[in-house]
Parts: sequence; C-alpha cells; structure tokens
Amino acid sequence: MAEAGFGLAGARVLVTAGAGGIGRAMAEGFAGAGARVWVTDIAGAALAGCPADWRRSRVDAGAEAEVAALFAEIEAGWGGLDVLCANAGTAGPTAPVEAVMLADWRACMAVNLEGAFLAAKHAAPMMKAAGQGAMLLTSSTAGLFGYPNRAPYAAAKWGVIGLMKTLAMELGPFGIRVNALCPGAVEGPRMEGVLAREAAAKGTTPEAIHAGYAAGTSMRSFVTAADIAAMAVFLASPGGRLVSGQAIAVDGHTENPDPKV
Repeated sequence: MAEAGFGLAGARVLVTAGAGGIGRAMAEGFAGAGARVWVTDIAGAALAGCPADWRRSRVDAGAEAEVAALFAEIEAGWGGLDVLCANAGTAGPTAPVEAVMLADWRACMAVNLEGAFLAAKHAAPMMKAAGQGAMLLTSSTAGLFGYPNRAPYAAAKWGVIGLMKTLAMELGPFGIRVNALCPGAVEGPRMEGVLAREAAAKGTTPEAIHAGYAAGTSMRSFVTAADIAAMAVFLASPGGRLVSGQAIAVDGHTENPDPKV
C-alpha cells in the first residue's frame, strides 16, 4: 500500500454488503482515503446507486460458488487484494429461544458467520502471496455480551470473534492482520427494525427501547455508520500495522446491552 494520507492511496479494498448502511460508509471512507473500492451486495438497486468509479458485484455472501467467482474476478481485475471488509450481516429473529425456528437460526449463521468465513477463506491465498493484508470482520457488541431474545445473532457474532482470533494467529506469520469491529447500536433503518421488534416483544415503544440502549452506554449515545468506517480505515492503515487479533468495540462504551424498559 502507498504511504500517503492514511497510507491507503491505491489500496485494493473489498467491502461485502457495501451498498448500504455500515458497508456503504466503509466504502466511502476508504474511497475518501484514496483507495480503490469494490463492493458486493444482494440488493441490485442499491448497487446501481453506488458511485460509478466503484467496482460492484451482486453476491450472496453465504453462497460459496458466488464468493469464489467474485474472488476470481478480483484476481483477474486487480491482481490481488489489500483490505477485506467482511461486513455482510443480517439481524435474524427477535424471539425467546423456544420460539426460534431452526431455519431462521441457520439463515442468520449463513450470512453473519459463514459469510465472514467464506470471504476470509478466499481472500487469504491472495494476501499470503503478497505477504501482506488486512482483514476486518464485522462482529457486534452482541459478540461481547449476551442479548436476550437475540440468540442466533449473538451466537453468530461471538463466532465471528472466535474466527477472527484464529485467523489472526494463522495468518499473522504471512504479514496479514485480522481484527473484528464490534458496533454498538447504530443509527439507521436496520436498527429501527430491531427496536420495533424488541418493543413488540416487550409490550413497549421503539422510543423507549432506543432510550434504554442509549442509557446503557457511558457516552449516552448511539453510534453512526461513519464512526464504524473511521475505525475501519484506521485499522487497515499503516497506523494500525501492529493491531491484530482484537475485537474493537465502537459503541460509546456499552455498559448494559439489555435495555431495562
């Protein structure tokens, strides 16, 4: 990677689920640092709305044949990859464990955990060949704490951290750093859906759940997608060259992940 600005000028960056939300903010952050950006998503309309100078591919993060084809295309088009942001995720069901359907559990795992595994699996050979690289796996504060009524999501995000710790040990000798980002409650449409479902489950309002989440942080605030993107850019930059194997919370310091409402 070039060492100008954040040291990311010309860097080749892949962001999965990069057409919206946290992924879109990550892609914008890397592009702003001078990197070349490739985004994937399953939402064709959102992909079409991305900047024309970004490379774009419609890919199901949990489908290995599609992921393998993507990385073959990256190899052919870019000749390698400097930064992987394995960001694809889904909220999964909000329900007590006895009401969670196995199909919903598996669907949540397929995107959140298997998606990160597949991206890392296919990025690793390119990065090993180059003797350098940075992988950022999107976990959650749900990977650091238990979350009532969110068993599939929390289990998947804990799994992402276990995967990251293992990859950091396995790939470090090849010059590859691996870290996990753990967003807290992030403002935006996806969190609004979570708040609505939790409110329905608890017989209260989304506004009350929102206030409970914010009160459970020492900063008394939700975070934004831009906050997550800023940390991603730093971790991938030369400034983060010896940061690896870390689950880094960007959450305003979550003290109480279960809103008491």
